[in-house]
Amino acid sequence: MMLPFNAAQATTPSSDSEMEPVIVVANRTPVGAHKVGSSVTVLNEPKIVESQAIVVADLLATTPGVNVTRNGGPGTQTSVRIRGAESDQTLVLIDGVQINDPSSTGGGFDFGNLLVGDIGRIEILRGPQSTLYGSQAMGGVVNIITREPQGALAVNVEAELGSMSTRQLSAGVGEQFDRASFRLAGAYYDTDGVSSYDAGTETDPFRNSTFTGKFGFAFTPDVSLDVRGYYADSKSHYDGFPPPNYTFADEGDFGTTTTWIGYGGLNFALAGGALHNRIAYQYTDNDRGAYLHDGTNVIDLGQFKGKNNRVEYQGTWKINEAWQVVFGAQHEKSAMNSDSEPQHVEASIDSIYMQLQAEVVTGLTLTAGDRYDDHDTFGSHNSVQVAAAWAIGTGTMLRGSWGQGFKAPTLYQLYSPYANQDLKPESSQGWDLGVEQKFMDNRAMVSAIYFDRTSTDLISFSNCPDDGNSICGAPGHSPFGYYSNTARARSKGFELQAMLQPLSELTLEANFTHMEATDESPGAATEGQRLLRRPDDAANLSLSYKWPVRLTTTLAVRYSGKSYDMNFDTFPAERVTLDQFTLVDIRAAYDITDKVSVSARVENLFDADYRAGYQYGTTGRAGYASVNYKF
Repeated sequence: MMLPFNAAQATTPSSDSEMEPVIVVANRTPVGAHKVGSSVTVLNEPKIVESQAIVVADLLATTPGVNVTRNGGPGTQTSVRIRGAESDQTLVLIDGVQINDPSSTGGGFDFGNLLVGDIGRIEILRGPQSTLYGSQAMGGVVNIITREPQGALAVNVEAELGSMSTRQLSAGVGEQFDRASFRLAGAYYDTDGVSSYDAGTETDPFRNSTFTGKFGFAFTPDVSLDVRGYYADSKSHYDGFPPPNYTFADEGDFGTTTTWIGYGGLNFALAGGALHNRIAYQYTDNDRGAYLHDGTNVIDLGQFKGKNNRVEYQGTWKINEAWQVVFGAQHEKSAMNSDSEPQHVEASIDSIYMQLQAEVVTGLTLTAGDRYDDHDTFGSHNSVQVAAAWAIGTGTMLRGSWGQGFKAPTLYQLYSPYANQDLKPESSQGWDLGVEQKFMDNRAMVSAIYFDRTSTDLISFSNCPDDGNSICGAPGHSPFGYYSNTARARSKGFELQAMLQPLSELTLEANFTHMEATDESPGAATEGQRLLRRPDDAANLSLSYKWPVRLTTTLAVRYSGKSYDMNFDTFPAERVTLDQFTLVDIRAAYDITDKVSVSARVENLFDADYRAGYQYGTTGRAGYASVNYKF
């Protein structure tokens, strides 16, 4: 059967030590890691299962260059920042579908509602990546792939119980036939959580239901159909700033989110299989509701609906074993509906792109690409990227890349009461250079990467005097302020990684990131200061041992250095310091039989009291146990 886009993960080995891993996200097509010049981290299915993670953001936090913050416990607003970029400058894909929310102010994706569920692989691509991925990929791309059906009919069921009255039940079924394949999966998660307000007395529960499905059919060896779907429904409670004091406190606020994702693609090969083509339609629908429970009644605070429709073509032409071209075109239409201003607005963007990759001499692969986008409001934008990967001798890799990123103004920024239709897209350019060395027959590895990114024309909110008359010189906006391209930022630093497997049963992995993310907005009061919620230093350590009695144990340590946030209880708001913290987890998994396994973990073993956001609550020591049955 011909493999559609993102299906190549099914052929990826279960252990990266068995053979060279295949990477999809860097080139939008499967490519061996030795040809990829960009910075990519891959979390394969064994790594995901071993982590016992429930929330995708917790997995991402263990990778270099990625910072995760959450406004409370599970289900609350969760931001993922890659190399210091804003969370809404991270492009997120689920099974190849972009899932940004055009109804949100920044147009980004809230990771709070994204659970691991049936995910089988995650690729994190760091640095500006708009040449292949367009708007929003200023900081990087998170490519999430659900599990693929493999072989005969297979069913898995997992149940988990734990602290905070946490319950989880998940199940999946899949099969691969001669010409067809399918997989269906679902998960339910429910927890009492913790108070979003760190001094609160009530908990803020979270509930989530997720369903995924995919179907493939090969009409001929060169023509196949690929259909995928994703549905998630959640309800999360949180705290806010209630009247009359408008300071952070316990409050009965809660929100609902329903997300639909659909994909249909036709894949066909021409020129004797040298030219692979994909014609696809993508659909995303995000419905959000905000509510307040005042103790007696539920008050509707607003309904927001964001939709994306995309039609795209992608071609991959393998000229020969050393040269390959990826090219394509996309039409995207985004719409936002709400019960407040603006009630209905929409915008479209048309794009074309091309990237050439060539192994010009043995071991040296060069990549260059260009993209042109035409937006119906701000006009056109061009993005360029180049990269190089050089395999030298035995186990040595040099990698480097330079690229541009951009993010189109959101529908809210263009059409709300605070709108400015003269906005330009945010833009960035960045480069990185790294070296990787493997030893001991690939049982040891060290790598170092230096990166530098500058972001310009960042969209920020310009305040006006609250006198009811001032319009600050911008046409058609509220007297309270408007959006403008006035901000700049720079992020630079280095990422270190190491892996050591002195015994086949013992694996040690570690990474360390040092990053200086600075506000460089000319004339701003914050010019020269560190950007909020971005620690200068972060580190992860994992030590796993496979015992001879089918037991695997893991010790995981996460360190976050000092960072900064704002205290909005004061007027004007004050800048505050968040102390460094270290979290220690322990995990164990035991295979009772080939079909039945049990696992357990303790998170925050030493019950550290820490803050990733000012006044936001965090979970203390918590324990969980689960059972998994496969047949």
